[in-house]
Amino acid sequence: MKMYLDTSTSTTILRLDDKEYTWDSGKDLAEKIHEFIRDKLTENGASWNDIEEIRFMAGPGSFTGLRIGAAVVNALAAELKIPLYDHEGNKVQVILPQYGRPANISAPKK
Repeated sequence: MKMYLDTSTSTTILRLDDKEYTWDSGKDLAEKIHEFIRDKLTENGASWNDIEEIRFMAGPGSFTGLRIGAAVVNALAAELKIPLYDHEGNKVQVILPQYGRPANISAPKK
């Protein structure tokens, strides 16, 4: 089974082979992303071990959403020992989020 995940906006997109699922994850992404994926795998009569490759929308997009999604797909690919691809189809060792702009870092207060 091929998996595609996009967490770049508040609406998470998950594709399992040719089926697409959306979820308005809002502020629940970190807490419920694994449950969302597991439930959709179960609906398809599959388990984590049935995932053969993962493709991830690396950005641009939400800073937090991309970090959470990248952590999930990097961990899954490493644990399941399966190939990982960015959204352009390039095989990668790890996903590095592409935020689309420099980080907005506040100056330290003294």
